[in-house]
Amino acid sequence: MNALLARIEEDGFAVIDRFFDESAVAELKSTIETSLRTVAGKGGVRNLLELPAMRNLSTDAAVLRLIEPILGVDARVVRGILFDKAEGANWKVPWHQDVTIAVSHKIDVEGYGPWSVKAGILHVQPPAAVLEKMISVRIHIDDCPQENGALLVIPGSHRSGKLPAVLPEDCRDLRRSVVCGVGSGGVLLMRPLLLHSSSAAAVPGHRRVIHFDYAAVELPKGMGWAASQA
Repeated sequence: MNALLARIEEDGFAVIDRFFDESAVAELKSTIETSLRTVAGKGGVRNLLELPAMRNLSTDAAVLRLIEPILGVDARVVRGILFDKAEGANWKVPWHQDVTIAVSHKIDVEGYGPWSVKAGILHVQPPAAVLEKMISVRIHIDDCPQENGALLVIPGSHRSGKLPAVLPEDCRDLRRSVVCGVGSGGVLLMRPLLLHSSSAAAVPGHRRVIHFDYAAVELPKGMGWAASQA
């Protein structure tokens, strides 16, 4: 079995340091700062795939080579988000799973719900079987050690399935939590159902992360992934 796939299946995540070199990171910083300056201090932006440069990044051959051993050659990007913890937009996130997807149409299908709207885009909670055929790729623009709001994860927790609600008692053994510190240019791969949290950044500056979700599953009855409309 592919070593990366084995780590993802066992732990639910993997860190790949220095995946992008300094020049590639500098180019990404320039794109963010010139194309997304209006979101500075607001914590980031949804609908990132509306930017051609970000859609091109999501389908970069090197990125897809990470995805295909995990999801297969039919995997495609279905959502893009920029997170930016900075002064004025510095938050902590409690333990949770990523259980919503962005879709194009609201259709009543058993197992899908509740529904919500975020930044004008429909979102819904799908069955666990959909989430289990997804992977998230988090590209770190800035150094992200623990003091800069790095994710904490509980290895293997994705294998417990979709929890009805994540409360402190659901995080049965926080002593097993791992800090996913990632340097600039590094990548964190993670399953959506992996339990994770993060603290507010304790250092000044940015913690910019480009977050792409990929899926190898079709949605039912014409519901459609929102990214196909971008």
